[in-house]
This record gives sequence, C-alpha cells and structure tokens, in this order.
Amino acid sequence: MRTSPGKALHVCLGTATLALLLAATGCGGTDTEQPSSRKEPSSSAPRAQPEVPRAGDQKVTTTWKGKQRVYRVHAPPGYSPAKRLPAVVAMHMYPGDGEAIASLSGLSKKADAKNFLVAYPDGLNSGYNALTCCGTEDDVGFIKAMVQRLTSTWNADPDRVFATGISNGADMSFKLAVEAHDLFAAVAPVSGAFSGNDPSDAAYVPKSPVSVMTFIGGLDRVKQMADAGIKSWQERLSCKPAPPQKLKNAITRTAAQCKNGTDVVVYSLPEMGHAWPGATTGSMGDAEAGVNATDLLWDFFAAHPKRRS
Repeated sequence: MRTSPGKALHVCLGTATLALLLAATGCGGTDTEQPSSRKEPSSSAPRAQPEVPRAGDQKVTTTWKGKQRVYRVHAPPGYSPAKRLPAVVAMHMYPGDGEAIASLSGLSKKADAKNFLVAYPDGLNSGYNALTCCGTEDDVGFIKAMVQRLTSTWNADPDRVFATGISNGADMSFKLAVEAHDLFAAVAPVSGAFSGNDPSDAAYVPKSPVSVMTFIGGLDRVKQMADAGIKSWQERLSCKPAPPQKLKNAITRTAAQCKNGTDVVVYSLPEMGHAWPGATTGSMGDAEAGVNATDLLWDFFAAHPKRRS
C-alpha cells in the first residue's frame, strides 16, 4: 500500500480526543502547507487597493470592518468585463494564504483553459472563522462583500459563483453553502467536514439550493467526521444516494439527488490522507490519489448553475 502524504504527516486520534482538539485548534492543529512569506500591513499602509479588472493576477487590499483584508483575483487570457464569466472562490488551509491554495490546486491554470475567474481570499492570521477553526472574524461577511465586488466590478455571473477549499478552507465552503446560500450555486470541500457547533443544529442547512461535491480520504484524520457530516447533510435535505460507483484503486463515487433539486457527490479515496487529490505541488498534494479534484470540481460546477425559485 502506497504511503499517502496525509498518512505520513498526521496521527489518527480517538473521536472524543479529536473533537476536543478540533475545538481548540481547528482541524487537528496546523496543516502542512505554510503561508507565503509576507509582512503584516503597518498602520501607515494604504487602506485600500481597488481592483482594476484585467487578465492575469491581481492582489486586492481592502478594508472590512476596520481591518485590512486581502484577496487575489485571477482572470483568464482575453478576459473582458463586457462578458459575464463564472467565478470560483478558493480557500486555503490553516495556516495558509491565497497564494498557497492557488499553487496547490492549480485552479488558475484551469481557469485559463475553461475561461472563468478565480478569487483567493486570505484569512486573518492565516485562517478563516469556519466551523471548528479559526478565530472570530466575520469571514462570511468579508467573502460575501468580495463576491459582490466580483459580480459588480469584474462582472462575474451571479448564477455561476462557486466555492472550494481544503481543510479549514473546506470547512469554510460548507459554512458559505449555509450562510451565503443565496450567493453560491455549488461548493466542493476537499478534505474537510460538515461538523462543529453550528452543524450540530438540524436547522443548519442551506435555505436555497446549493449542490455539493466533496473528497474524503480513507486515511484522513477527519474521515469519521467527514463521513458523518455528509450523511447528516443528505438526511436533512432528503437526498437519496444511488449505489456507489466503483472506480480504480478501490475509489468510490456516490451520487445523491436531493428533494430540493440539488446533487451531492462524494469521492471516497481509501489510500488518501489529508490532501488535495491530483495536486502535483505542495506537501498537501497527492498526485497518486487516483482522481484529480480540480478537474472534477470544475466539471461539477459547470453543470450546476444556481437554481432560482
């Protein structure tokens, strides 16, 4: 059996111990990907750096609730604000930043090939206030404001806005699906779990349709919670899973259709740990996982625009 990156780097804990650790540190402590080297802004730094929509990469500095916040936008070659494009919000691990998830996921390259925008928001102190970690910032509000800028300034299609992320960023994807359900058509959490105090409430579900694709490693330290969380999601939304489809290397793909018209697709990868399947860069990448999450999640997003009532 091959050695998975996640298996080599993480220790499996008992459920009770893991729950306590998650509450304290978020996703069992730090992930293996580190944030890029950068200096915290000084008090004399500019308060805002407005975006100028154009092709390529752009770092945007803005002020949100009295604090400087940063996000990066990648637009494909030939981009013009005269044409509405889909937009993907990609969220990093803890600790991490937008540059880390951009490098790990390869989403900017995918955006160039498939003609969509990607936004990479930075969490404060290298993390997001997601379901079990990290901090107390209103990251949902910040990301909603960022999406508003994408749809107004960059002319992103409001019916084709999606979210993905790994670990802390995956948890944030689930949180956005519930608390910003009006903005996101679908989410694709990678190596994360729908767990924590908020998801323990049966009423904590999207109030409008949001489809989900998720990737769960059999050797991931959060596997039990990830399995339980997606099962809870399906039960609350009256989703009916079809028999699992067997893929290579004992990987399974399970698709479910839900009462509200959404889809839930789960890739279970028994040989993978806490990683991004198919990624060839970064210590959280697993090039031998057997599937490519970036390719699969984009195909899923493209097939799931927002369902408006």
